[in-house]
Amino acid sequence: MVDAVPVAAPGHMGVDHEERVNFDRLRRYRLGRAVASLEASECGAFLLFDFYNIRYTTQTWIGGALGDKMTRYALLTRSGAPRLWDFGSAARHHRLYAPWLDPDHCHAGMLGLRGAIAPGAGLMESAVREIKGLLLDAGVADAPVGVDIVEPAFLFEMERQGLRVVDAQQSMLDARQIKSPDEITLLSQAAAMVDGVYHDVAEALKPGVRENEIVALVNQRLYAMGSEQVEAVNAVSGERCNPHPHNFSDRIIRPGEQAFFDIIHAYNGYRTCYYRTFGVGSATSSQRDAYRRAREWMDASIARVKPGAGTDDVAAAWPRAEEFGFENEMAAFGLQFGHGLGLGLHERPIISRLNSMTDPVELQAGMVFALETYCPADDGFSAARIEEEVVVTEDGARVLTLFPAQDLFVAHRY
Repeated sequence: MVDAVPVAAPGHMGVDHEERVNFDRLRRYRLGRAVASLEASECGAFLLFDFYNIRYTTQTWIGGALGDKMTRYALLTRSGAPRLWDFGSAARHHRLYAPWLDPDHCHAGMLGLRGAIAPGAGLMESAVREIKGLLLDAGVADAPVGVDIVEPAFLFEMERQGLRVVDAQQSMLDARQIKSPDEITLLSQAAAMVDGVYHDVAEALKPGVRENEIVALVNQRLYAMGSEQVEAVNAVSGERCNPHPHNFSDRIIRPGEQAFFDIIHAYNGYRTCYYRTFGVGSATSSQRDAYRRAREWMDASIARVKPGAGTDDVAAAWPRAEEFGFENEMAAFGLQFGHGLGLGLHERPIISRLNSMTDPVELQAGMVFALETYCPADDGFSAARIEEEVVVTEDGARVLTLFPAQDLFVAHRY
């Protein structure tokens, strides 16, 4: 195993006496990567609805109930000056507080809130007409328009008005996969926050506590620490560990059980995916054996992470689906698994035996991804789940997730 080498997690504030995250540099880097990806494509422009791509190009964000309603969108042309359509009051706010955007490029927009306003109202028709006019002004109306995700009605309207639509999501994911030092620092800070929360979880994890109480604790602590969004917390215990349900319940945790948790949150947009497994009071030999095997698979995969290696090399360190109780790799997908981390939870590269053995991706310095292993115990219901976030450097992997996980952590040992 490559030793865990800390990457900076300097705190929430900028200071005058240290170089921490340089947000102007971060914005330039992200927009520059997106423009370069556009220029390398056949497209005259990218029309972006994916809220992570919107943030990457315009450096703006609305989360929660409004961020995923397919109403915010951005247009990136080869001029490199993005345009943004947003809720009207948010657009006014951007003009005041987002000086990196041209104020004239911050527009009020509304398309329908995932169909709640029917296409027959004409909002999509007028939006496409406006976009088409901007493409004509930019001299790229005859080139394809790259779109990342889109509502069918909007796609049909674009085609009706004579625009040729192609996929831009592949280009944007390519742009986002190499992280800058500022992005890596934000990812490290997000992980450091979860390091601390897992200490709180270990103290709270005792017989009689419910899974949902741990979820509430995690949410409270992360938001108090400055989290922007707690996307999900999996809390899984006892007989719910096998098979893995990927959620939480109100189940009461009992003595001698295993419990594992996945904490997914964002700090300044940058996410964690961070599993840890605990014994509660004590652990059986069956549980310890499952944990030992999950750890061995994890260490073997981390050791293979280096520039020039393929994602197939990493996936080959993990057992085949049939070796841990599943009929095929599709049925086991997401258990022995790796996924890029950034503004999105699942970026490039995606690493698994399902896809990586036939379509491998070459690892490059600057990639950041999470590696996950899962091992059912031979008692038929316990299971171990471990996850480590790693940065690919010229010297190999550097681990961001530092709460102890080399051995099974037993909380409140009897």
